[in-house]
Amino acid sequence: MGKKRKGRNVHGILVLDKPGGASSNHCLQRVKRLLDAAKAGHTGSLDPLATGVLPLCFGEATKVSQFLLDADKSYRTTVRLGVKTASGDSESETISTSDKQVTLEEVEQCLEYFRGEITQVPPMFSALKHQGVPLYKLAREGKEVERKARVVRVDRLELLDFRGDEIDLEIDCSKGTYIRAIADDLGDMLGCGGHVIMLRRLQSGSFTEAQAVNIEALEKAAEAEGPEVLDNYLHPSDLAVENLEMVDLPSGTAEFIRHGQAVIARGLPVSGEVRLYDEGDFFGIGKILDDGRVAPVRLMNFLDKGSIKPAPKCCK
Repeated sequence: MGKKRKGRNVHGILVLDKPGGASSNHCLQRVKRLLDAAKAGHTGSLDPLATGVLPLCFGEATKVSQFLLDADKSYRTTVRLGVKTASGDSESETISTSDKQVTLEEVEQCLEYFRGEITQVPPMFSALKHQGVPLYKLAREGKEVERKARVVRVDRLELLDFRGDEIDLEIDCSKGTYIRAIADDLGDMLGCGGHVIMLRRLQSGSFTEAQAVNIEALEKAAEAEGPEVLDNYLHPSDLAVENLEMVDLPSGTAEFIRHGQAVIARGLPVSGEVRLYDEGDFFGIGKILDDGRVAPVRLMNFLDKGSIKPAPKCCK
């Protein structure tokens, strides 16, 4: 007899307001237990120091988690000048300090360098892996390995406040942008050092902090009414891919897609990936072939067609 599957089959995306001091995986496991969910995954780690928007995918929604991992992000951060740390934030030891006083004009001039496409060297204190080992584990052992610089994109970098030894910034950026690296590099350019003392993610893809719910609210609701009530906080899986063009197919045509066949249909775009619907119900990701047909890429397996419901009004 096969092993009984644990947890409920729930599908959707919960936007967590991640608390500071906890790892993203720890938060995921807490929420997974509260939902009593059989399958879950997060969409890229936030530093333990960081708070804010952390989309968590459950059930079939884990199949679109990569799209959220690849999505643009927005952050608010406070950088303390005059102190350089090993990790670029306040979670590690101080490397150097400086009494140099910088001016608002100097900060604004240096910030201009970080707008647009920039080159970053990923920090040693990161989840990137070297020969299968996360860099942060090597960093904690006092080891350092060569990391390749990579190009990232900063669409908006706004100076919100300047307080002499602290600055507040808001940043809209591409995936893979390390805010700690910006703080560290900015401090080096100013000649005084710098590190992040506060970091909050405001947005991930289409999900914003207005949609985020904190763990305490989830715990209170689950304790009062059971795990099923938390399904009301789940957003539809297709919100993760709403940047893709929509292709709504008749049920008969959609059935061919479900069996792995490419089909021709009216109104298809000329190229690229698309989100697929079966008469209004989301059921996967497709790709337009060179001959104009649409072929399946990643299909969802919802237990019932009614499992896609409107996004809820979440509150903290």
